[in-house]
Amino acid sequence: MSRKARQISITKIYHVILRGNDKQDIFYEDQDYIKFLKIIQTVQKKYSYEIYEYCLMTNHVHLIIYDDKNVLSKIMQSLSISYSLYFSKKYEKNGHLFQNRFLSKTVETQNYLYRLCRYIHQNPLKAKIAKTEEYKWSSYHEFISKAKIINPKPILSMFGQTKKESLENFIIYHHHNESQINDEFEYELVSKLTDAQVKEKIEKILNITNVREIRTYDKKLRNEQLKKLGIIKGTSKSQISRVLGINKKIIQKILKNE
Repeated sequence: MSRKARQISITKIYHVILRGNDKQDIFYEDQDYIKFLKIIQTVQKKYSYEIYEYCLMTNHVHLIIYDDKNVLSKIMQSLSISYSLYFSKKYEKNGHLFQNRFLSKTVETQNYLYRLCRYIHQNPLKAKIAKTEEYKWSSYHEFISKAKIINPKPILSMFGQTKKESLENFIIYHHHNESQINDEFEYELVSKLTDAQVKEKIEKILNITNVREIRTYDKKLRNEQLKKLGIIKGTSKSQISRVLGINKKIIQKILKNE
């Protein structure tokens, strides 16, 4: 089946999500986040696009991109390949780091952009990682202090006539949560868990302190325990296999009907 062609934005603005393959983590330490941001800047010089906003989470990335040359696929290909090469070399990992195809949605109205900018910056808050203003790896700080990667003007212009007024309203707006999830955002609001979150859920469900101890169980007990993991949402058999260190085929067989 052929892939559906990407929509072209009338405004040239896109909300882009780049995810780790099988929900795996793509950032392990601070240097990884820093490297990704440097790659964004390098690719910017090549394709002359603008970043309006970003948020780097443990296993996925949010970007608002202004692409007036219609080269979004090339931009994302360069970003993903460059970072994948860095990641594979540093951590000696093989295989695909990112999902085969990035997700993108056109941003056609100012109202959508207005709500989207807060939604992206509040990702760490929703994930219960950090408060919006305390999270290091989003563009929120670039709006408040000095912009290095982003062009803040298009978004700030929605919040006031002067720079002072815009910043004050921008900060106030980000201290209020969306009262409900909007349909426009559902395409990327699929529950997705990091390896650490899956590990924590498994330990809680099975009442154990180390997920790897399951490998020491006899076959009958192991299988009984594995069946209980079918209730975990936001994960996959491949991820459970990776976290437990148990062959994927065994996991698939046990959870097939769960």
